[in-house]
Amino acid sequence: MDNANEKKLIEGYASNYITSNDSSQQRLMRELEMRTFKPYMNGGRALELGCEIGYMSELIAPLVDRLDIVDGSEEFIKQTRQRNIPNAAYFCSLFEEFKPGDKYDSVFASHVLEHLFDVPAVLEMVRKALKPQGCFIAAVPNARALSRQLARHMGLIEDLYDLTPNDLRGGHRRVYDRVTLNRELESAGFEIIAQGGIFFKFLADFQMDKMIDSGILGAAQCEGLYKLGHEYPDMCADIYAIARPRP
Repeated sequence: MDNANEKKLIEGYASNYITSNDSSQQRLMRELEMRTFKPYMNGGRALELGCEIGYMSELIAPLVDRLDIVDGSEEFIKQTRQRNIPNAAYFCSLFEEFKPGDKYDSVFASHVLEHLFDVPAVLEMVRKALKPQGCFIAAVPNARALSRQLARHMGLIEDLYDLTPNDLRGGHRRVYDRVTLNRELESAGFEIIAQGGIFFKFLADFQMDKMIDSGILGAAQCEGLYKLGHEYPDMCADIYAIARPRP
């Protein structure tokens, strides 16, 4: 891996995210993720891999004693620092290079694994950084989301696992389904203790944003889509896994 080039790529993706992707659906998804993850959190000390503009960092921080935030983008770190999270510490580093100095009760990686150059190396770092009963909490976009299946039938993509222009614009290197996510974690020495999907997603991101912003999808409908996702996890926008280091 060319570290200098990787950091340059990350800053480019950060600039694109800040100007185009802080949307209603993005914020809703982070809130629903934390609602899903909260029962598995152990308080104590947590590590967040990838902070974006800090929206999820603000949701994690009140639930832990200390939050260490790592991101390869100086701009993302800057944006998150502006939120003045009182119990946060910041580290600007590629995840592949980060060397934790402490053991963590929880490690979060929301919309991170699909970006990584070296997934096994990062998962090894996470496993070693966790306490024996600590939880690795990972969420990734779902290749089998209903919106993506619809796009295939419309002829917009040929295969559910193709990288779309939107994927490439966001710096994605791979797409996941529940089987591939769990297999990757298990191969890295984790045991899965919970898994599922978050938010039943039937249209593209820009369409979902318009429906939320216009009120067509109100709080009741969004709550229904969240609960519907429990029944049909493979059609959700995101899939998640909660894992512990295997004894």
